[in-house]
Amino acid sequence: MLFRMFGGLCAAGLIVCIASAQTTRITGRIDNTQRITLRGHLHPKAIAANDQGRVSPSLSLSYVTVNLTQTAAQQADLQQFLVNQQTEGSPDYHRWLTPEQYADRFGGSQQDIDTLSGWLQSNGLKVVAVARGRNWIAFDGMAAQVETAFQTEIHHYMVDGELHFANSTEPSVPAAFDSTIQGIHGLNDFRMKPSNLKKKSAPDYTSSQGNFIAPNDLATIYDINPLYSSGTNGSGQTMVVAGQTDVNLSDIETFRTRFNLPANDPKPMLVPSSRDPGVSQNDLPEADLDLEWAGAVARNATILYVYGTDVMTAVQYAIDQNLAPVVTESYGSCEPETLSSDMNTFRSWAQQGNAQGITWFAPSGDNGGADCDDDQNPGLAVDTPASVPEVTGVGGTEFNEGSGVFWNATNDPNSASVLSYIPETTWNDSVADGTPSASGGGKSIMFSKPTWQTGPGVPADNARDVPDVSLNASADHDGYMVYTGGQLQIYGGTSVPTPMFGGIATLLNQYLVSSGTQSSPGLGNINPHLYALAQTNPGAFHDVTTGNNIVTVNCGRRRGICSNPAVGYNAGVAYDQATGLGSIDVNNFITGWSGAAKTTPSNAASMTLLSNLNTLGGSDVMYLVATVTGTGGVTPTGSVTFEGNGSSLGTPSLVGSAGVATATLSITGNELQAGSGTITASYSGGSNSPSASVNVTVSSSGSVSNATPSISALANAASYKQAFAPGGILAVFGSGLAPSPQTAGSVPLPMSMAGVAALVNGVAAPLYYVGPGLVNVQIPYQTTAGPATVSINNNGKVATQSFTVAAVAPGIFMDANGAVVPTTSASRGQQIAIYITGAGAVSPAVSTGGAPASSTALADLPKPVQSLIVTVGGVAATVAFLGTPPGLVGVTQINFVVPTGIGTGALPVVVSVGGIPSASATLTITN
Repeated sequence: MLFRMFGGLCAAGLIVCIASAQTTRITGRIDNTQRITLRGHLHPKAIAANDQGRVSPSLSLSYVTVNLTQTAAQQADLQQFLVNQQTEGSPDYHRWLTPEQYADRFGGSQQDIDTLSGWLQSNGLKVVAVARGRNWIAFDGMAAQVETAFQTEIHHYMVDGELHFANSTEPSVPAAFDSTIQGIHGLNDFRMKPSNLKKKSAPDYTSSQGNFIAPNDLATIYDINPLYSSGTNGSGQTMVVAGQTDVNLSDIETFRTRFNLPANDPKPMLVPSSRDPGVSQNDLPEADLDLEWAGAVARNATILYVYGTDVMTAVQYAIDQNLAPVVTESYGSCEPETLSSDMNTFRSWAQQGNAQGITWFAPSGDNGGADCDDDQNPGLAVDTPASVPEVTGVGGTEFNEGSGVFWNATNDPNSASVLSYIPETTWNDSVADGTPSASGGGKSIMFSKPTWQTGPGVPADNARDVPDVSLNASADHDGYMVYTGGQLQIYGGTSVPTPMFGGIATLLNQYLVSSGTQSSPGLGNINPHLYALAQTNPGAFHDVTTGNNIVTVNCGRRRGICSNPAVGYNAGVAYDQATGLGSIDVNNFITGWSGAAKTTPSNAASMTLLSNLNTLGGSDVMYLVATVTGTGGVTPTGSVTFEGNGSSLGTPSLVGSAGVATATLSITGNELQAGSGTITASYSGGSNSPSASVNVTVSSSGSVSNATPSISALANAASYKQAFAPGGILAVFGSGLAPSPQTAGSVPLPMSMAGVAALVNGVAAPLYYVGPGLVNVQIPYQTTAGPATVSINNNGKVATQSFTVAAVAPGIFMDANGAVVPTTSASRGQQIAIYITGAGAVSPAVSTGGAPASSTALADLPKPVQSLIVTVGGVAATVAFLGTPPGLVGVTQINFVVPTGIGTGALPVVVSVGGIPSASATLTITN
């Protein structure tokens, strides 16, 4: 009877059911002489050039954490469970676990925990904490004990004038622990850095010095006031702010008094058994900023300030103890300079938090597209833990008033002066500040694309992209007022909007509970819903479409390995890697949340089917190209099913971008029934299951085609060099390539003309022109760098040729004399336009064969993702405009000003994209 009752409760979804206790994995004898090495634990800054020698054996290491891995079955179960928690209709929807329930389903066995703890203690180490989720053990010990246990050495390293310690070799553990330990956090003291930028003291709020943000300014700009008026102010809710310093509550109290916020002190909580960091002057402004502005949004919420010597230990503890449904921390480090073992560990914590209903916010960084901001890694990089898919990454915008009036000349009693929402652009004050100061963003090198990160503008890069959302982050225009160290200061950086988003999530939790939508607070990973909401309720977002986060890293003294690259991304319509989905209208965001949660984003699609042949013989090859167009810019995925006379012909996969994808099938007449028939293509991935068909006639044998194509050469259609890139124009030379000349008459480009079709790596390639001796095709944007093959099918007869594709391969359009077109001569200081192909990926993305609409604003035209430089006579020119014009496919227009400091005569013009130069064209300088 007991088992029948238990099973009935499971079926009804009333409790979380665990089939059995966890399997014990440590079963062999623990032999310290038989060991395995744990990879991914060498800090990138702990290099020989910085080595200061071995630390003292008595150096104390505190709260070092051994993190347990999961079995493959547990990992698969957890991944599906996290999806179910965010899927309405699932029995697991918003069914949050306690840490103990998480332990029983996804943690290690108690016996494994006991065995590992015993081994640590046998090496003289003191176990100070064991996770409730049974997925980590924390210990203290002296350096000599740690070195013995993990058979490594701990050394001092001098980095940027600071003395650190770190392990000098990868640690190892007994082989009996194989497949049990994921990683070790805390073998070094390279801590994450706060993401804030101090601007200046603030004696005034609205003054000749500029405008500064007070709490009520924020409430007006981002439309929070209607929520406050209805009682949604954080009452009854709890959130965690994580830090790594003690704080003086008097600063927070002064902030709240000054701006007429209700008295509501945060509650400091030192991680038990961890070392008290004391007051760290480097971290105090961050803690004050986070506590003041989280409380400025969620004004009546209980804010727990959890801290230790390492902010990530505070996050770890907050998640394990399930302290609140919202956790925010304003620290990060760039991925190339973060231990891969740590990034995996952070993700495991985030997944546990999500399973318990916790939403974790982190900043995207303040160094634009070059997050590391140093000469060791001066190129593109993103910030972690914001790059973790189960963490919400918060980027930065900047107010852009233009000629509008948005501020009062004086402050009201609450020290506010703003009048309304202010238009926003991407935060990038790098030029004004003389150092990278811009919204972090880009693609992760560690984490692949999560399934939920889809929608207009999301790059098809198979990488987790950040940020997810943004708010104003400029210290210059306009900064936030913060009391710290007893003084009022102005701050910016992505660490300001991060705690504010934590406050917004806290308001959202209150709203959903008070409206009866949820019985208890908790949202888990909000990212899937964010991307769906952006498509179903765009009024909840302010789409930031201008500006960029492109920065130049100062190479400093190590110029030999650094070339001062300018790297970053442009903002664009919908999602972009500078501001994510944009900023939000908080009232619309919160009040529209639950309704959108019950709405499945439309994935209706339309389909066209083209064939290069309608009549073919048995030996002829026919290309069938199904083009599927999604709604709202969502690119269809999956496959297309082709059938002929009721029989399956094949199910090729869709490939595409920017809302359009194609599936290509090549078949011979011998594979079809003789006579007249119909071939149908159908797509089941759309809610409307579109289909399309073509009529074909097949003779019993032989061929109805005459010309046999032959390819003699391939070239970049602009430069006529062997330089090819995705999206670029490929010129195919030969004989018998087409029965007669024909030029594409409209955009999007056709996939077949005069019975001619082309494939690149098996993907349909749009056609610009076909003729007996020349075919111009666009290399699909989805083509990966490396070896490639182009196939030209002339009415059933096929010729192929191999070539190599690079990420970028710029070629300048020029005339027969090698001069740039359309302007072959110019004077110094004159602005002219040139055109290139082969710039590679563009942002916002445009579909293969497609072009921007004529209504597209100049600022929103697709631009090369990689940096572009024009030189004339070796002198860099100022680029005034860059983009793909409406109506053009695979072509980038560049307007530049001819440098004044050059000579006259025919001078070389070179366009470099991502550091790759084009072949030179000439421009005649007249005067």
